[in-house]
Amino acid sequence: MLGTKRHGIAEFLTRSLFSWKPKASHSAPGWKLFGKNPLQDNPLKNSRTIQQEYESRAGPATGPPPHPQPMRCKNLEFEPLSTTALILEDRPPNLPAKSEEESQRHRQEYSEMVAGAKRREMKEAQKKKLSHPYIYLWWQGVPPSVRGKVWSLAIGNELNITPELYEIFLSRAKEKWRSFSETSSVNENEECGVSLADRESSLDLIKLDISRTFPSLYIFQKGGPYHDILHSVLGAYTCYRPDVGYVQGMSFIAAVLILNLEEADAFIAFANLLNKPCQMAFFRVDHDLMLKYFAAFEVFFEENLPRLFQHFQNNSLTPDFYLIDWIFTLYSKSLPLDVACRVWDVFCRDGEEALFRTGLGILRLYQDVLLQMDFIHSAQFLSRLPENTPAHALFSCIANTQMISNNRRWNQVFSALMKDGLKETDKSSSSNSPALRS
Repeated sequence: MLGTKRHGIAEFLTRSLFSWKPKASHSAPGWKLFGKNPLQDNPLKNSRTIQQEYESRAGPATGPPPHPQPMRCKNLEFEPLSTTALILEDRPPNLPAKSEEESQRHRQEYSEMVAGAKRREMKEAQKKKLSHPYIYLWWQGVPPSVRGKVWSLAIGNELNITPELYEIFLSRAKEKWRSFSETSSVNENEECGVSLADRESSLDLIKLDISRTFPSLYIFQKGGPYHDILHSVLGAYTCYRPDVGYVQGMSFIAAVLILNLEEADAFIAFANLLNKPCQMAFFRVDHDLMLKYFAAFEVFFEENLPRLFQHFQNNSLTPDFYLIDWIFTLYSKSLPLDVACRVWDVFCRDGEEALFRTGLGILRLYQDVLLQMDFIHSAQFLSRLPENTPAHALFSCIANTQMISNNRRWNQVFSALMKDGLKETDKSSSSNSPALRS
């Protein structure tokens, strides 16, 4: 105390006028307007330290405060993020407390500010919806009149295929069909050194699959209005990608595109769609890559439907028993056509994640039924889903499926599988998956 008095009255005035006020402005949270403090070397002070510093400068309190402060904020570490601090925060202890009328008025002003902010947010959200109308339509179902155009734009044309290029490969396909028709059998061509891809592009194999494509519609069968178009698109593709050739199930994908696009545009979308990593892995039967897709699927399977997941584990029902057919045809064979088109809408927006999320939605929709079935009946049920699968119920199940596991989304889980194999995946699901041990 003696050391302090040696500084005299000048030190007291200097400290009072220049040092004390800035420090008070930093330590009184009720008057911080923007929620940010200047950088300080000292740690944040608690209420006791602030009170002691105040008393050392203004003198100890000689009596109780003139007004009670029942609404005083005790958490001095709270930092208001806007000027609402002037409304909701109590005043610093050296000022009189708010009256009840003033507090009520401030609460009313705050409520009006919140309501105004919500109105502005809704207005901005409406603007975004209007500026991106397809985002909403993709989930609710794109209108058939624009569906083909939306799909074409979403799939893109990274392969830079033109209608003229389609005509070139279609001509090559027709030449091969003529050559096959002139021989007595495929085996004779095999003896002459014809490759597997060439044999799979034969008229007989494609024609056989076309007759099985949406048979109830009667538009792709021989004599139907779309039979020749579907035949041409599939034949041109086998010449365009002889390394892939024709694989059973492609006809359903091509047929859906033909129903929504002109012939050349359907071929362009078809070739680019099959060039996506997931589709290429399945159609080229890349076993290792398919197992990684199955493992990633099972991570989210166990996360969303643990009871059914364990039931499938106990019965050794692995994803390859049902997912392959679903992915091959993009659900166009497994679901009613109108429902499948809505799945395509979401797939075009969200990519491959939507395919596996749809699969989980189907399992969620029929979970109670599947829990009562053994291996054989479950596999049969999933390979031939009910023809009256309700769209509303299915998409409700898809919406309730969370594609997040341990704070990782689908692409992160799958990337970990691609990068590190099975070492970095969830031990309780992926690495113990029967699909990975098959």
